[in-house]
Amino acid sequence: MKTLEVMDDKPDPGPLSESSELFSFGVIADIQYADLEDGYNFQGSRRRYYRHSLLHLQCAIEHWNKESSPPCCVLQLGDIIDGYNAQYKASEKSLELVLNTFQTLKVPVHHTWGNHEFYNFSRDYLTNSKLNTRFLEDQIACHPETMPSESYYAYHFVPFPKFRFILLDAYDMSVLGVDQSSPKFQQCLKILREHNPNTELNSPQGLSEPQFVQFNGGFSQEQLNWLNEVLTFSDRNQEKVVIIAKQSSAASPHQHHGEVSERPLRAASARRRVTDVTKTTTLSKEELQVPAFPHSVASLTNEIPLHWRRAKSRCMLGRPEGEAELGEVSRSRMERRVGRPS
Repeated sequence: MKTLEVMDDKPDPGPLSESSELFSFGVIADIQYADLEDGYNFQGSRRRYYRHSLLHLQCAIEHWNKESSPPCCVLQLGDIIDGYNAQYKASEKSLELVLNTFQTLKVPVHHTWGNHEFYNFSRDYLTNSKLNTRFLEDQIACHPETMPSESYYAYHFVPFPKFRFILLDAYDMSVLGVDQSSPKFQQCLKILREHNPNTELNSPQGLSEPQFVQFNGGFSQEQLNWLNEVLTFSDRNQEKVVIIAKQSSAASPHQHHGEVSERPLRAASARRRVTDVTKTTTLSKEELQVPAFPHSVASLTNEIPLHWRRAKSRCMLGRPEGEAELGEVSRSRMERRVGRPS
């Protein structure tokens, strides 16, 4: 769990108020709850905490609720319950338990979808579930092209003036969660087999492009076109933009522990430059600027190796110590988080 503060370039903005240039939002990723005893990651090298993850979510919510200046919202970056729930036919029960815990949060929560969501549920189920928070999107009547299609799960919202958040569907193009007889499944399976000759499509063994695995996903051109329209709108209105998505990672045999291969199955091709500027928890206007793109894009994914500085920020990770997923990043003692196997 993190609380991020974003600020403009004004020095010493003073106490938070409605007119302040400083606002904060919460981030939590990979809760991956299951009513199971502790286990280990895919490689058997790291301990995993299934049942206790709910306790850490409760601690995170208590922390946010007690803030003197609470965050404007919380971003839940996917994998809310573990894939093992499907094996034990406990998916709906576990999801309900975690969502009931989130109901104690005093601010809105925006949910993204990851591979573990699709291990447990179909896309149709998720669309009609409480994990669909598109009702929180902004309505821009004069720019209908910024309204997303129903064929993918994406929306945008403004938690603070001049800051637009865009939630993307990183499993828009995926074999997960869709009917195997559907054209989309066949299309995605064809892409996978063209780049992954392995019998086990979840294995990146021997691949020069290890992102082409079954538990990964990508963006359709339709969604990228929509993203371009939202970025164009934000550019015209001189807004800063934060992009939120969940993308799994695949480590090649040549990667050292902690390195991440973070490339979607289908690479994004939106015409605007996307830059990860979330390496700091306090972002000045200068840090948000990117040459040739005056209103830059911050990318928040729960797999990118972020090394957080604590200047003018409050970072707290409510996670058990010592757990990391294949390809994930081990952080400093005060800033580490727990991952799960894909």
